[in-house]
Amino acid sequence: MDLHLSDKRTFIPFVAGSAASVVAQRGHRVWDEGMSWGLHASRQTTLRDQVTVTGIGVHSGSPVTLTLHPAEPDSGISFLRCGIDGRDRELKANFRSVMATEFATVLGDRSGPGVSTTEHVLAALRGLGVDNAIIEVDGAEVPIMDGSAAPFVAAIDQVGVVVQSAARRYIQVLKPVRVGKNGCYGELRPHVSGLRIEAEIEFDHPLVGRQQFAVDVAPDVFRRDLARARTFGFMRDVAKLWSAGYALGASFDNTVVVADDRVLNSEGMRFPDEFVRHKAVDAIGDLALAGAPLLGAYRSVRGGHKLNHAVLTALMADRSAWTYVELPQPARRARGHADLAGFAVPAYGPDIS
Repeated sequence: MDLHLSDKRTFIPFVAGSAASVVAQRGHRVWDEGMSWGLHASRQTTLRDQVTVTGIGVHSGSPVTLTLHPAEPDSGISFLRCGIDGRDRELKANFRSVMATEFATVLGDRSGPGVSTTEHVLAALRGLGVDNAIIEVDGAEVPIMDGSAAPFVAAIDQVGVVVQSAARRYIQVLKPVRVGKNGCYGELRPHVSGLRIEAEIEFDHPLVGRQQFAVDVAPDVFRRDLARARTFGFMRDVAKLWSAGYALGASFDNTVVVADDRVLNSEGMRFPDEFVRHKAVDAIGDLALAGAPLLGAYRSVRGGHKLNHAVLTALMADRSAWTYVELPQPARRARGHADLAGFAVPAYGPDIS
């Protein structure tokens, strides 16, 4: 989540026919023998049981309760927004449902915005490899918790993840797709070993400056290197944010607050480069809106939610840039014999209807 005002190089979201650039070039072939996977990479997963967390909305300051529920195979991730005029409203966690990206990712439909600040809980689910889940929320925002994805990771770990019978379907990036303007850009390119995030930020502030972070996303890596990185904001921006109706629930408990010469939180920094790590978390959450795990590398330079959404939208709009694939089911190994490695082929053609 972004709780800072952008500098002069603010990314302008891609709109068809605008000056924003979209570049697509031929990339690698489908699949590759260099792929490496976790134990259950070929099967879908869900939660073992439901689990609930409570907190406040960082922008509204209002109390909110969120419950993660197991879901059936092939159902994906969806939000269930409760308490709207006495009825429930379901929103698919999909890039087509994005209605706004100012300071947070907001999902909605023809009825209007439904739920905001979706990126941290989606990052936790995708980072831990959860394919199917229902996210029930009784307010307009996902609770900010401590400003990171760690409380959602803890909730998921509390109930555990179970493997389902259905095969997991991936979206494999086949060629680079790039969107950029004014020195900011994002690019998805082929990468044969799962999802890789390469984030770079640059702020005109001595405590932040230019930071870079790259990571191949896996559950253990997400827990250790990413989940605890918190959202951040600058004291110089507070008055403007409040006057615009944002960050009304922000505090030292859920935001790294940066003054002119120091971090004001008593805890200090959780990582020396916590700022850019949190940008990586946001990118994982926003890319989870693809609707299936991505096989590709995402590079973000001075970007945010707008850029993440624009690149994902550009990818999915180019039917030659991606395909669906499934991993082969692991073969049982006979005693005394080595495993035989197999290669996947496209399981489905591109379908963005």
